[in-house]
Amino acid sequence: MVDRRTFTTLLAGTIAAPSLAFGKLMTFKNVFYSAVGPDLTTYGVDVDGTTLLKQGTVSLPANVQYAWRHPRKRYLYVVSSSGGPAAGDVTGSVHAANAFAIDRANGALKPLGQTIKLASRPIHTSVDQSGKYLLIAYNNPSSLTVHHLNTDGTIGDQVEQPNKLDTGIFAHQIRVTPDNKNVILITRGNNAPTDNPADPGSIKVFSFKDGVLTNLAAIAPGDGMHFGPRHLDFHPKKPWVFVSIESQNQIAVYKLDTATGLSRDPLFVKNTLADPDSKLRQAAGPIHVSPNGRFVYLTNRAWWTTDVDGKKVFTGGENSVAVYSIDQKTGEPKLIQNADGHGNYLRTFNIDPSGKLLIAAPLWAMPMRDGSTVSAGLVLYRVGNDGKLTFARKYDIDATDKKQQFWAGMVTLA
Repeated sequence: MVDRRTFTTLLAGTIAAPSLAFGKLMTFKNVFYSAVGPDLTTYGVDVDGTTLLKQGTVSLPANVQYAWRHPRKRYLYVVSSSGGPAAGDVTGSVHAANAFAIDRANGALKPLGQTIKLASRPIHTSVDQSGKYLLIAYNNPSSLTVHHLNTDGTIGDQVEQPNKLDTGIFAHQIRVTPDNKNVILITRGNNAPTDNPADPGSIKVFSFKDGVLTNLAAIAPGDGMHFGPRHLDFHPKKPWVFVSIESQNQIAVYKLDTATGLSRDPLFVKNTLADPDSKLRQAAGPIHVSPNGRFVYLTNRAWWTTDVDGKKVFTGGENSVAVYSIDQKTGEPKLIQNADGHGNYLRTFNIDPSGKLLIAAPLWAMPMRDGSTVSAGLVLYRVGNDGKLTFARKYDIDATDKKQQFWAGMVTLA
């Protein structure tokens, strides 16, 4: 069951300067949720002041993997697992989905219904456009499930899938297209430079009706062995889909297609790095299109270590937010900035609905060669009219390789 200590008000926080101790409960237009291990903390967001105010914490059955807000109602769906890199156990034994009601004034989370047990580690979840179905992706074995959502927000029964589905290797994200007719499953594969064994990546597309999926298309260049997609996002007005290609440090643009869900070939493929000739290993991360559709953002991540004097320290590489302007006639992205990430391994980030504030969430603290440590935290950037980012502040938090800040995201209450 979910720990029902919805608030731990007035307790000292674990966040260093600038201070983010628990504050007075207030009314907010936007809140930001950050998960460190199994603990999911709510922060009130002051967009104009570029500040956060810590509000309260709930605990999940295991380490939070991902969360998704209902498209119309104030419900949040969270998947958690004891498996994965933070646990030191790829498989794990506890895998769960939970529903929460979101307080309309301050974003506080109240558990809805019972914990739903899952068969394996869930790595991503989302809700369809109708708000009737919860979709969950699992990385190992690569698979997916669809669950009914009840009118009271609770998670209902799993939808039986009569068709054998092609779910690829290492599913990493599951999304429903804006018209609610197709489901796209991003399967990353394993084809980074040191992966052993190596496996192909692919974008799997399914038709979607009444919660039932049918194989529609599998999209990958060549045999998929040099294609490691991670996440996608949709343009808010145009039929363009932007995909981060993790293993190859690329951004690809596809077109929504009524027959196959996505165009077979990308419209554009661009590099994500400030130094594309760097020999250091890199990995592209999550991706989001700005609310006005003029820009697209994704993170570059580097987290590998080297032994120096018996200690593991950061090898080097780019941790940044890559900023692209989008040609509104063609969908072509143009790289205009690689903003310093001010942390290691920006696994998640989000943009407020006004498009004025971007908050990134480094996964963990990282020791450096000079003996210092780059902390985990919440990194706040002001977003200019030109889409470029200006660093505003960073709130340090206590996150390590064993208790990672694995997911964070923005929710609008108004």
